[in-house]
Amino acid sequence: MQPPRTGPLPGLAEAGDPQPGPHHAQAPQTPRPLAADTGRPPLDPDPHTPPTPQTGAGPATGSVAPTPPGPFPPQPAWYPPSWQPGAARPEPAAQPPYQPAGPDPSWGPEGGTPPTAEDFARRRQVRPAEPVATMGVRAVVNKVGLRLPPGRHEQELRRDIEMVRRNFGGLRQVTVVNPKGGAGKTVAILLLAMTFGQKRGGYVLAWDNNETQGTLGMRAQQDFHSRTVRDMLRDLGQFQSAHGRVGDLSQYVRSQGEGMFDVLASDESATGGEMLTAAAFAEIREVVSRFYKLIFVDTGNNVRAQNWQAAMDATDQLVVTMSARNDSAETAARMLDHLEQSGRQRLVRQAVTVVSMPPSRKEIDLPAIQQHFAARTRAVLLAPYERLIDTGEPIRYGGLSSATRDAWLKIAAAVAEGL
Repeated sequence: MQPPRTGPLPGLAEAGDPQPGPHHAQAPQTPRPLAADTGRPPLDPDPHTPPTPQTGAGPATGSVAPTPPGPFPPQPAWYPPSWQPGAARPEPAAQPPYQPAGPDPSWGPEGGTPPTAEDFARRRQVRPAEPVATMGVRAVVNKVGLRLPPGRHEQELRRDIEMVRRNFGGLRQVTVVNPKGGAGKTVAILLLAMTFGQKRGGYVLAWDNNETQGTLGMRAQQDFHSRTVRDMLRDLGQFQSAHGRVGDLSQYVRSQGEGMFDVLASDESATGGEMLTAAAFAEIREVVSRFYKLIFVDTGNNVRAQNWQAAMDATDQLVVTMSARNDSAETAARMLDHLEQSGRQRLVRQAVTVVSMPPSRKEIDLPAIQQHFAARTRAVLLAPYERLIDTGEPIRYGGLSSATRDAWLKIAAAVAEGL
């Protein structure tokens, strides 16, 4: 081992010697002391901050010698409150597994769910105003500045109108049936179409699908033409392309003016041509379904006819009509037997039964009729006697009594519930 050298290293000048020129080696920098608490050298001072004057003599170069850290007083040992010297050190507490942060529970109306665009859009929904009576004595009192709510009768009317006006989600067909003549099928078709047209708007068609001669065109309001379904069937080719328009259809249907619906009449000649087939019914329905949202189909008296059976296959809601007589009710009951035996149980269970009342209730067994059809169909409703209907003349909605209009609005609401 070489003995340590005590003199200056070669090439280095001692203190007080002249400073070396630019071609001589630079003197090494004095090592900086370590910080007492971290063991790391202190940070360099800010070059823009002037040095603090130091006391005492330094080297000849004028540099200030760093002051070595002096001795620090001994620090007392620190122990956790639950541990004393000499005791076993406590084990560190087990940390729960890492769980990613979930959504803020304060988000969203349900809590824990962030808001969606649908939540943002709901703010545009306007809260409906409190209902105010517009009928009867309450409406008269409200004219002086009060705001009385509607009574029970007016509330029922409003609920029925809302049911009639609701969106059905597509084309719907209502078929009115009873093989017995004089059972009120044509009247029911007209009054249902009038009620839906008045309370809902247009796009309503009443179609007489009688296999021979029908009476729907006779009880409806007349138009500028007298064409029937057979004329439309003959000219069906012009609607089988993209050029068929609703304006062209007006040559074959009869507008009902204030009724807000149209009528497609059946052949009104007793010596007409052959009976309509199932294919003919399907072709006509395909055309009218382009221009109407709701179709009411009147049927004939022959349940074995092809067009009668085709109407059943396309039905969304069945309406069974009858007068409050045993023969009319028994014919309707046997027809329901036929429908059930042919696999149409759903139509029967969801059907609406309408019983037309005579001018007097004497000698009629109304409770027996109601009990039988209430056990087989969804609803049984009574249609009050109306003299205008009993005359056989064309029916105008404005000429009906308020009791008749309210009763058929309730029947229409029951029909709409099944659509």
